[in-house]
Amino acid sequence: MIKLLELFITFFLIGLFTIGGGYAMIPMIQDRVLANNWLTIDELLNFFAISESTPGPFAVNTATLIGFSQFPEFPILGAITTTTAVILPSFIIILLIAKHFHHLMENKVIRWALMGIKATVIGLIIGVVVMLVRANVYVEGQWDIYAIIIIAIVFACTKIFKKIGPIPIIVLSGLLGYLFYILI
Repeated sequence: MIKLLELFITFFLIGLFTIGGGYAMIPMIQDRVLANNWLTIDELLNFFAISESTPGPFAVNTATLIGFSQFPEFPILGAITTTTAVILPSFIIILLIAKHFHHLMENKVIRWALMGIKATVIGLIIGVVVMLVRANVYVEGQWDIYAIIIIAIVFACTKIFKKIGPIPIIVLSGLLGYLFYILI
């Protein structure tokens, strides 16, 4: 029960203090999960990959997977705990904002704070991109040429086929990964 409470508090705080969506949560999730020795960095990166490629919000999927993995006696209970914890702050905040939205947006200080938060979120997302590149493309002091080729092909496809959706991109990435890392 103590671990469930620890998971709940951790993911509640992540949900409460992260603004900008799932990708902005990655640094906090990484910090807390690694500090608590719940997962290794490789396991966490795998959870991020799975969370991105499954339906639903990225942060919720990640929290669910972590909760599931950390409570082996009742994995569903762990998953429900972390999922509830990560979405509860947003739910409460949205209820409060919805009630006072017009009054809040008339306040200059709040508008300025939101502009500052947007800039911070962009910085967090750039930090996540750098961390993911270092962990997956520049491995052990060497560039992973296959990863670079896959990124280039996927990027070219998004530029050539402007209206391509995320599902074909995920399928293409998986096929390319299979081709390069398994067949070659």
